[in-house]
Amino acid sequence: MKIALVTDSTSVLTEQEVKDNNVIVMPIPVIIGDKEYLEGVNITSKELFETQKQGAAFPKTSQPSMGKMIELYNKLHAEGYEAIIDITLSGGISGYNATLQNIARNNPEYNLYPYDSKMTVRLQGYLVLAAAKMIKNGLTPERIIEKLDEIRQTIDEIFVVDDLKNLSRGGRLSNASAFIGTMLHIKPLLTFKDGKIVAFDKIRSMKRAVTKIESLALDRTSDLSYKDKLRLFVFHSNDLKQAEGIKEFINNNFPGMPVDIAEFSPVIATHLGEKSVAIAWMVDIDKIDLTK
Repeated sequence: MKIALVTDSTSVLTEQEVKDNNVIVMPIPVIIGDKEYLEGVNITSKELFETQKQGAAFPKTSQPSMGKMIELYNKLHAEGYEAIIDITLSGGISGYNATLQNIARNNPEYNLYPYDSKMTVRLQGYLVLAAAKMIKNGLTPERIIEKLDEIRQTIDEIFVVDDLKNLSRGGRLSNASAFIGTMLHIKPLLTFKDGKIVAFDKIRSMKRAVTKIESLALDRTSDLSYKDKLRLFVFHSNDLKQAEGIKEFINNNFPGMPVDIAEFSPVIATHLGEKSVAIAWMVDIDKIDLTK
């Protein structure tokens, strides 16, 4: 069966990964003032924050137009693809997946499978890479979705933002009202719950907050049945020095485990703000059976 694999740019796949796995990446727009940029095409997270330091309007994000999606799916259908799997950023922070669900219902000829990663950045990216492996191994779309569900259940992430301004203004923090009154000085700890960003604790300094998420990562991974098959991640918003310090902690406490450092994509950085950092983990897709 000929299956096309699509994702959005928040998955931050490398050019080589895209090429090697025949992935089609749909760029997500970032709007600053009256100018639209495309993530992964003509704006980086560093450039995004530079515009803010120069006094640009608060950035906003959008979905690719439905017309662009229909155009892509028509092209893939015409090229003989019998099914399309499209793995998106979390439906809890974007309406993108819901748009694809609507397209799938109204265009059954595409045999479109919109898949909500319930995450974003490299966590989403590794779900895409897992799907690519399974397509190469000849699995059906239905079986690929089942396996993605199993992998997705292993994903967890804890992150801290330097302040709540971006999250609260962008409406991406589901329980913001509990934190807004004291947001000037606190460093909120956040996680994804049912695909939505929720704050679950607040710490008085970034240094203490980072120590806390490091401790929580140890606690939350201590009893996992797949602890010997972990892949860990450190994400950051224009704060590589902080991320490298966290990676050193992970290397010391998870010896031999692979650790990726990556920036939050411009779309995600728009909502989290500068100096945000995260620790995340999931089962290493290179250590599980994706052949059946």
